[in-house]
Amino acid sequence: MLEATYKFFTSVRLAVVLLACGLILVFWGTIAQVKLGLYQAQNEFFRSLFIYWHPAGSSLRIPIFPGGYLVGGLLLVNLFAAHLRYYKPGLKRLGIAMIHLGVVLLLLGQFATDMLSTESYMRIREGSYSNFSESNSRWELAVVDVSGATDDKVVAIPESLLAKGGELAHPEMPFKLRVKTYFVNSDLRGQPFQGFEPVQADNSTGQQIWWRSLPKTTTMDTRDVPSGIVELIEPAGRSQAILVSGNLAPLQMTAGDKAYQLALRPTRYYKPFRLHLLDFRFDRYAGTDTPKNFSSRVRLERADKGEDREVTIRMNEPLRYAGETFFQADWDKTDEKGTVLQVVDNPGWLTPYFACVLVAAGMIWQFMTHLIGFAAKRKSP
Repeated sequence: MLEATYKFFTSVRLAVVLLACGLILVFWGTIAQVKLGLYQAQNEFFRSLFIYWHPAGSSLRIPIFPGGYLVGGLLLVNLFAAHLRYYKPGLKRLGIAMIHLGVVLLLLGQFATDMLSTESYMRIREGSYSNFSESNSRWELAVVDVSGATDDKVVAIPESLLAKGGELAHPEMPFKLRVKTYFVNSDLRGQPFQGFEPVQADNSTGQQIWWRSLPKTTTMDTRDVPSGIVELIEPAGRSQAILVSGNLAPLQMTAGDKAYQLALRPTRYYKPFRLHLLDFRFDRYAGTDTPKNFSSRVRLERADKGEDREVTIRMNEPLRYAGETFFQADWDKTDEKGTVLQVVDNPGWLTPYFACVLVAAGMIWQFMTHLIGFAAKRKSP
């Protein structure tokens, strides 16, 4: 039994089947993006063990095809098992080991990217600066102490905790928060409308709003607008229900002798430096509104390291700094003098390059060793 299992996981047939499944998966997942959207297609096809069929009118999830994680994981097992079974040390087979290691690095690098990388956006208007970027898909409830003379203190509660509900407390907050209702996506109206319900909140803004829950969006050109009701509980026992939403301005409030803001906003990633936008260029093709080129001339300022230098970020010419990459992504639709930089934090971004170099070096090594051996045989009498 063990011998049969070992042979199965080391077989070339398994590798061929898995590679074929990978090709089908890429084709199927790419086509599915038209209907499901990019993010949902990625999660259902490539970031899963199985692809599931959902019968109409049922909550059943029936696995019908291996997902990206299962195909990739079995490929890793096949590579390691086959390497242990067939590889014999020696210079002639060194190229095989390099090729296998390169493929392993490609698979592990993609998994690390899925697990560890983050994408966010930094919006800066000409003449101003920013020291944080914002997520396009993740949200947080920020409790901001604005009573300080120079700095604000922020307690950020991630969306995952809000969705679970229950009571939330933090040493920096002089009150507790109890999540009563939370919608991952919502639609708010300022007047009664069919299908909408009045918001049951104590703050004046919430009393004038009607809302409804919406399914989570999966397309790239739309964004979720979460909303919820949180109950603010003061130490004296007094409480009030407050409406928070990604479509509403921060709520101004006082607790004790301090002033606070309560805001449901995109998750922020603060930087130990700031980018000051000196000049933004938005070039178009002559006689059209079609974008031709974006470029941002920024001053990078970092006090703790004494850095103060100018950098120009262009399309296909990003800024790489502090482990992050800043791409020129877009312009501010409300102000053509405002830039939008995509910020990518991917700890494994070099892995594919190393992997490709290893595979290429392994193939060259194998070719050269066979070529030299063949030439030596031709010369021998």
